[in-house]
Amino acid sequence: MHEPVSGRLWPAALILAGALVLLSGGCAELDRNTHAEALAAPAGLKREPVAAGPFVLTAFVRITRADQPLTVYIEGDGLAWVSRREPSADPTPRTAIGLALAAADPAANVVYLARPCQFTPMEWNPACGVPYWTGKRLAPEVITSMNEAVSHFVAQVPGQRIHLAGYSGGGAVAILIAARRHDVASIRTVAGNLDSEFVNQLHHVSPMPESGNPFNFARQVATIPQMHYSGADDKVVPPEVARRFVLAADSRCVHTRTVPGMTHNSDWGQLWPALLATMPGCTADQEKGSREAR
Repeated sequence: MHEPVSGRLWPAALILAGALVLLSGGCAELDRNTHAEALAAPAGLKREPVAAGPFVLTAFVRITRADQPLTVYIEGDGLAWVSRREPSADPTPRTAIGLALAAADPAANVVYLARPCQFTPMEWNPACGVPYWTGKRLAPEVITSMNEAVSHFVAQVPGQRIHLAGYSGGGAVAILIAARRHDVASIRTVAGNLDSEFVNQLHHVSPMPESGNPFNFARQVATIPQMHYSGADDKVVPPEVARRFVLAADSRCVHTRTVPGMTHNSDWGQLWPALLATMPGCTADQEKGSREAR
């Protein structure tokens, strides 16, 4: 069984220093962080930096009941590329859809995890570099870091059920984390890249040999109840990706729903409370395979 490893919270002086870095880092960084704070603050989600593995990760956290389950939301790939050939200098998402999902969840215990090098000042992250939001974005050390951060927050609700939710590439991270743990009660993904090799081939981009492919772990996590939501109009990660993953899992616990009218970057946060009403399960009355969300 996986042994939890607590993350290391950074002291207030460094948090203040990081805030000054953000304020002096230009309008793009300020706008993206301001947008994140505007999503998080009304939901009572407070920013926390967590040192995990080689990275300092940014989390937004609301844990109010140690006797209640914990849901961990994982952000997508963010602004990984500025064009087909040019990687971004900062992968922080312009629109943090994973954070919007977390903010829409009314549960007592919600944690949002940004991906490595997102939202956190680069000065805190000497390990950060372009490979970690391009070809190595699902590398073992990335998943180890994210998993350590999950364990840090799991330790704050001992004995409770743990749910993972991921948007886009965060769905891939959720699967790869779940494959390492024995305490995950459910997985939900939204526009999840559940087969990175297939998606890269679909868009005629380079493979990622240094990254794990969640598709290869479908059978390993097949006993965990899962629901994978796809947008019917998503051209980035089309519904076929989730259907392929469900077929590979070959389990009555793993399901997908295609949501009409939604694209990859649609306002999934607005729809999320209604989608949360369906709890992933392994019951026989849940149809295996693709369904239309009503």
